[in-house]
Amino acid sequence: MNDADASGSNPYAEVSAAAGSGTHRESGSEVQNRPRTGGGRSRFRIPTAILLTCAALGVAGGALLAPANWISTILFPGLPFVSVALAGLWLLPSVIALRLLRRPLVGLLVGLLAGLVIVPFSGYGFSSVATNLWWAAFTELPFLFVLWRYWGTWLHYLGALIVGIVYPILAWASFDLGSFGLPLQITFFAVTLGSCLGATALGILIADRLRKAGVGGRLPR
Repeated sequence: MNDADASGSNPYAEVSAAAGSGTHRESGSEVQNRPRTGGGRSRFRIPTAILLTCAALGVAGGALLAPANWISTILFPGLPFVSVALAGLWLLPSVIALRLLRRPLVGLLVGLLAGLVIVPFSGYGFSSVATNLWWAAFTELPFLFVLWRYWGTWLHYLGALIVGIVYPILAWASFDLGSFGLPLQITFFAVTLGSCLGATALGILIADRLRKAGVGGRLPR
């Protein structure tokens, strides 16, 4: 999320299936989850149209995260549980990119661009970029495990689940969670996890709507 930890006030910066042969016909889900590109190095070559789409998503993500960054900073001292409820927003741009484009590393690229967009507005300089890349990495991680050869919906939620657990652990000291009782600690984990899963679901919905509108279908494979 935001980068106030750089100044000691906020913890957020701390932390295809292949086609069948003969008369076999693929199901709709198999077709949708196939890689958009061929094997080998060609999967890592990003056409200009893809880059322009990532740029648009990065700018839109930055426009969303710039105010969210300040809101979470303001809420952090007195309402940390409300502040962490915004955590999932840092996943949203990258989830949309991966769901829509189904290309290796587009999640990290959009996270990078969104971070660069908010640098002049965050008040924490280029640490905003590192923060955005940290969150974006978790959206990319499950697809790295399968070498970007499968794009099932559940992998998006797996990334959200991982970061929803990892972040509270890494931010334990920043939020002073040790001073809370067990019920509040569990609540903190639940709020973080719910925020990450909810933002992921929203990102999937937005990407699917964009694809139905023809955005993804018009991009080169």
